[in-house]
Amino acid sequence: MTTTDLHPVTAGRDHSIDVVRAIAVVGVVGGHWLVTGLVIGDGGAWHQASPLRAMPGLAPVSWFFQTLALLFFAGGFGAGRRRDPGSGAGRRSRPGPFALSAYRQHHSEAAPRRRGALRKLALPVAVLLAGWAVVLLVATLADVPWGTRRTIAMLVISPLWFLLPYLALRAVTQPLARAVDRVGPLPLVAPGIALVALSDAGLAPLWLAVPAAWSVPWILGIAVARRGRSSLPARTLIVAGVAAMAALVLILDYPASAVGVPGDGRSNLSPPSLFAVALGLAQIGLYLIIAGRAGRLDRGSPNGVVRSLNRAALPIYLGHQSVLVATTGVAALIAGGPVNGLLSAPTGPHWIITRLAWLPFLALVLAGLIRVAWPTTRRSRGGLVRD
Repeated sequence: MTTTDLHPVTAGRDHSIDVVRAIAVVGVVGGHWLVTGLVIGDGGAWHQASPLRAMPGLAPVSWFFQTLALLFFAGGFGAGRRRDPGSGAGRRSRPGPFALSAYRQHHSEAAPRRRGALRKLALPVAVLLAGWAVVLLVATLADVPWGTRRTIAMLVISPLWFLLPYLALRAVTQPLARAVDRVGPLPLVAPGIALVALSDAGLAPLWLAVPAAWSVPWILGIAVARRGRSSLPARTLIVAGVAAMAALVLILDYPASAVGVPGDGRSNLSPPSLFAVALGLAQIGLYLIIAGRAGRLDRGSPNGVVRSLNRAALPIYLGHQSVLVATTGVAALIAGGPVNGLLSAPTGPHWIITRLAWLPFLALVLAGLIRVAWPTTRRSRGGLVRD
């Protein structure tokens, strides 16, 4: 058991969480870029298509790229770690007057930080929406087909859904952290899993599954922050997650893909299903085992790539689909029609190879966009996603 395990709240930054957050960001962006196909349909309008529809055998690959649960896990760790000064992880004794005084002082000082974080969020969202509003207005005046404009708007706006449950969970982190201190994480994640099950069965509103599903990794992140990695049964999480995924797909006929496939009647991600929760549990369990054995992740500083991805996590997430759409549009204008790997039917291995060849270019465009539009990410030490 390491010092971080004994005193996770006060022992300093856990750099393994920075690595997890970086992996999660790369997974989400890479996954979206690999499964978001664009084709020209009737009337010349753009429509979404997925390579998983033509090649369903690739569905297990999506398990490695659907890493939203890790983003919420890292978010719960960061939010839970810094909200309760002067108390040890997992300490259950009644706080004394000095601890209460320190807590009240921290709470009053945290309010301006929260407002600052929201302002940091509002600016990139406003820039994103304003920029694309102008583009769509020009497209409307230029008689671009409605289907194309709708597809562009959906792709650009789709990453914003992440912010609603993320902000909601941040808002309730304080009571959740106190509850984790009192009873541990497992009794707290059970209601969320039950709500997702009810939603899957049609017995609860679908929208309830969104906060319920993502509360599970968030609470587990709080638990690791306050009680240490040894507070969670890593192997049990992996076994339970993988077994649940197998049962859901093989017995209950859930989709095998971890992401939505246009045209399919059911999705594991919109809203998140029990399959998404089970996948998240398995991923978190795998992190716990790797981090426990790779002690060097806790020591020293993460490398430059990890630091950069953490600093720019929010603009990367918000802007990655915009980069795909804009690059596709410019390439189509230059080519005067379809473009292999960007604006072409994702029907076979050739499309996958071509799309993979485009990924480095898309990454360079995204990096340039962030450098120009969000230069503060080069020196920022915090933000909404990086805690």
